[in-house]
Amino acid sequence: MKAAPRWKPAFVPQIFVPDERGAGETRVAATPATTERLVRLGHAVSVQSGAGAAAGHTDAVYREAGAAIADDPEAAWARADVVLVVGPPSPEAAERLAEGATLIGLLAPARNLDTVRVLARRGVNALALELVPRISRAQGMDALTSQANLAGYRAAIVAASSAPCSFPLFMTAAGTLRPATVVVLGAGVAGLQAIATARRLGALVRANDIRPAAAEEVRSLGAEFIDTTSEAGQAEGGYARAASASELSAQQEVLAAHIAEADAVICTAVVPGKPAPTLVPAEMVERMSPGAGIVDLAAAEGGNCALTDPDGEVDHHGVRIIPAADLPRSLPGEASSLYARNQQAVVQLLTGDDGALVLDTDDAIVDAALLTAGGEVRHGPTAEQLGEREHA
Repeated sequence: MKAAPRWKPAFVPQIFVPDERGAGETRVAATPATTERLVRLGHAVSVQSGAGAAAGHTDAVYREAGAAIADDPEAAWARADVVLVVGPPSPEAAERLAEGATLIGLLAPARNLDTVRVLARRGVNALALELVPRISRAQGMDALTSQANLAGYRAAIVAASSAPCSFPLFMTAAGTLRPATVVVLGAGVAGLQAIATARRLGALVRANDIRPAAAEEVRSLGAEFIDTTSEAGQAEGGYARAASASELSAQQEVLAAHIAEADAVICTAVVPGKPAPTLVPAEMVERMSPGAGIVDLAAAEGGNCALTDPDGEVDHHGVRIIPAADLPRSLPGEASSLYARNQQAVVQLLTGDDGALVLDTDDAIVDAALLTAGGEVRHGPTAEQLGEREHA
């Protein structure tokens, strides 16, 4: 897609941080610490009353950091020049944004096409943090990584708490208890953190990823690598690509014996912009021992397990299948701290020397992250999805 020209909106007087707990969200897009830094950059910041409560931040602490407390959220949405969010706003909330306003957050465009359509129609400049490229200069803005680290850690804790046995080896006068066997599917950021945490808890860990480069990382953490790699398994930017039907079948065949022996399976395999690959079909679950568990971090993208229900836990022949797409929410203080720093880094990138907001599409980070701008959907895959829906 041809890059849009550089443009420079008027000075940004107001950044608004809304309360997102109505959708079950516990995180907040700015902490008092990042609020203070944004104010120092020359921006005025307003925070919806109670927005940081679930993350442990009171209105009083935000005031001390230099923020105004917004008691009328609808008016705050309408007058804001920049809105920092954690998750995507509803179409109704997006309608409140002023033309030319900037929205920054994890917008999950593929699952929120109605909101994307509103953002484009309203002329909103929306930056989706999941589209930030994984280049060294963008590391501080990589919200996917910051949240995946916590998700992987928490997934191992959930797996340990739901497993039918203790994770570590126990040698006692009454006998020896073997360590639990944990299989981790996907060795991205979340998967590697899950491996490391399960190993620290004393489990015997095996892991699988289609990318050849993942083998060394898995072994460096003390886990056994289940080799189903493909030289073509890695896409641009280090992400896994979608496997072909034959590759997926071969992968499942190798994984079957390992999963049958597992006390816990942690699923983390996702492909950006695509449904999650089904690595654990129903017949594989039926070979697992009653009491074993599957923790599926890919639940929001359809799940790596064929029996995953994103809306709740499933018990299939005694095997618990736990959807775990929102694990960072269970650590609201720490998740918010990391995420707010990601947001601060993005705002700093966009802030010019004179304090104005500069959306420079010649910058690789801005160009990649801009979902909508100038009344158009700039992200190609999302634009295609919208076109397909319009013609369906």
